[in-house]
Amino acid sequence: MKLYSKLSEVYEAMYTTFINYEEEYKFYNKILSKHKKLNLLEIGSGTGNLAIYFEENGYEYCGLDLSKEMVDISKRKLPLSKFIVGDMRTFTTKNKVDSVIVTGRTISYLLSNNDLMSAFASIYENLKIGGIISFDFIDANRFIPRILKGEKITHEAIYKGVQYKRKSKWELSLKAGMDFIWHSEYSKKVGDKFLKIEDDTSIVRTFTKDEIEIFLLINNFEIKEVINRETYAFPTYVIVAEKIEK
Repeated sequence: MKLYSKLSEVYEAMYTTFINYEEEYKFYNKILSKHKKLNLLEIGSGTGNLAIYFEENGYEYCGLDLSKEMVDISKRKLPLSKFIVGDMRTFTTKNKVDSVIVTGRTISYLLSNNDLMSAFASIYENLKIGGIISFDFIDANRFIPRILKGEKITHEAIYKGVQYKRKSKWELSLKAGMDFIWHSEYSKKVGDKFLKIEDDTSIVRTFTKDEIEIFLLINNFEIKEVINRETYAFPTYVIVAEKIEK
């Protein structure tokens, strides 16, 4: 997906404008506080917008992202913080952590069952016993009907004096489960006109709660909570699960 590499600067502009990262922090902080976790790894840490809040509030934080470009932006913004380039399917931490949060629907970019199994296995191996994982995913039962209706969404953002626009449309793929193709067109305003920056296309997978529950069961996680949460573009669920002994 170009948004996380070639368009990483555009990502920074768009997402810092229409996502309230302070509210995102409060959401995950409530979960982590409930389970008394202060040591965490954020997978899908992007450009470090959540890291700022975690570190300001006493968390021992590390961010992991597949995109080197995104990690580079994070390091420029927070040079004293820990960010690493890594694949959630194969990563290894120096020391096991108390908690893992997988943010921004990153789970939905794992298209095959093997990818999902590998990611949960890696997370399991890098968590302490009793450690928790929390992640969000796009709900197939609510989102696929919107695709069938041909719904399109436009997001606009102003960042550092520049106005940006993203037009999104979706179409079913169904090649890797309940997945869809996300077509996006990015543009910025020059004078009184919007000029296209880039087109972007990615494949994203939705899940049902039942699917996720089975994958977690197989990988020795016990679900503690399922939270219904609408996000800026997608109906999602947030799972909180605990690592148990094999």
